[in-house]
Amino acid sequence: MSEEEIMNRESKIFVAGGTGMVGTALIKRLLAAGYKNIIASYHNRQPCGALDPGLSFQKLDLIRQADVEAFFEKERPEYIFLAAARVGGILANSTFKADFIYENLMISSNVIHAAYRIGAIKLLNLGSSCIYPKLAPQPMKEEHLLTGTLEPTNEPYAVAKIAGIKLCRYFNEQYGTNFISVMPTNLYGPHDNFDLQNSHVLPAMIRKFHEAKGQMAADVILWGTGAPCREFLHVDDLADACVFLMERYDAEQIGEFVNIGMGSDLSIKELAEMVRRVAGFEGAIVWDKTRPDGTPRKLLDIARLKALGWEPKTTLEEGIRTTYEWYLKNVKSETQR
Repeated sequence: MSEEEIMNRESKIFVAGGTGMVGTALIKRLLAAGYKNIIASYHNRQPCGALDPGLSFQKLDLIRQADVEAFFEKERPEYIFLAAARVGGILANSTFKADFIYENLMISSNVIHAAYRIGAIKLLNLGSSCIYPKLAPQPMKEEHLLTGTLEPTNEPYAVAKIAGIKLCRYFNEQYGTNFISVMPTNLYGPHDNFDLQNSHVLPAMIRKFHEAKGQMAADVILWGTGAPCREFLHVDDLADACVFLMERYDAEQIGEFVNIGMGSDLSIKELAEMVRRVAGFEGAIVWDKTRPDGTPRKLLDIARLKALGWEPKTTLEEGIRTTYEWYLKNVKSETQR
C-alpha cells in the first residue's frame, strides 16, 4: 500500500458485529492502539456501558442488502473488520441449518460487496476453522481447504464461511480490492455466549461447572466421549492478530487466507478437567456417549502466521481463569440476554 493507504489513527474503521465477543475484543484493541474514528454495528445484543469518544454504534441488520448499502454510502468506512456472524455450537448448528447458511451467506455477501462499491481501502473477513474437511490432515494447513468432505454437524455454517473466503479472493482478482481473510480456531473469552442451548463447548463448560458448584451437584453431564481434540485461542489474541495483519499486510502477501490459532490442542476430557479445576467444582464428570462428538481433531497449522511475525500470548489455563473471573462479574446480565 502507498503511504496514504496505510491505516492511521484517524482512518474511519467499521467493525461489523461490534457487540459480539470478537467485535468487542477488536474494538478494545483498536482503542488501545489509539484509533479514534470507529463505528460499529449491532443487531440483537445492544452496546452497554459508557462509550469511548472515538467509538459510535449503529443498529444495522446486515442480512438486508439495501440497509447495508445505505449504511456504507453514508458512512464510507475506509477499513472494515467483518466480525458479524450467526454462530453456535453443535446443537444450534444442527437445529437451525437453514438459518445458519442463509444468514451467514447474506452477511458476508452484503458487507463485502458494499465495501467494494464504495472503494474501501481494506477489509478483513473472519472465518472459522470448521471450513476444513472433517478428516483433514493434522495440523490443518491453508492448502487443505476443499480437499475433503465437511463435518455434517456444521456444514451449513462452514459452506457460508467458505463462500466468504472465495468472495474476498475473487473480488481481489477481478476488481483489485484488498480484502483479506483469516481463519481463527475455537475462540473464548469475555463476552462469550454462555447460553447452554447454543453456546460453544468451553463457555458451556464454564457455566455448567459454575452452576453445579453452586447447587452442590454430584456430577456434571457433558456431551460425547471427551476424546476429540480441540484448539482454543483467547479472543484478545485473535484481536491482536487481526489488527497486526490489517496494519502490516495486504491480500497479495497473505494469500487466500491465513490461519490464526495456538498451534497446540488438548482433548475435550483434558479441557473439562481444566475448567473444573478453575471453577472449583469437586463432583464427577459424566460423559453422555449418546451425544455426537463432532470432528475428531481440529488443530491449525500457524506456520504461515508465525512467518509474518505474530504468535499468541495467552496460555489456555490463564485465559480460562480470566474468562471465569469475567463470567462471575457478568453472569446475570450475560445469561439472561
